[in-house]
Amino acid sequence: MVDLAKGHVAAVKYVVENQGCEVFNLGTGTGYSVLDMVKAFEQANNLTLPYKIVERRPGDLATCYADPSKSAEVLGWKAEKNLVDMCRDSWRWQSQNPMGYGE
Repeated sequence: MVDLAKGHVAAVKYVVENQGCEVFNLGTGTGYSVLDMVKAFEQANNLTLPYKIVERRPGDLATCYADPSKSAEVLGWKAEKNLVDMCRDSWRWQSQNPMGYGE
């Protein structure tokens, strides 16, 4: 979440300074499977999650990931955290804010 926050700040600063509107992808440039996410979450939080391997549902994308090259070139922004770090940060925030922002 820290990476995204830094990316959002860089994008807002750029748009304000250039008085315009731009679109930036904020991501790692690497696609991750659902199983990659499960394994990273387990590793980050010292948990074992129950799951089943099943067929992809109709309409599910085979791959989806952000190309952050424009963000790197224009904003000087690059993701610094890896997938395990991201899962750890996300779960820490959710655990500390079980009702989200509406507390």
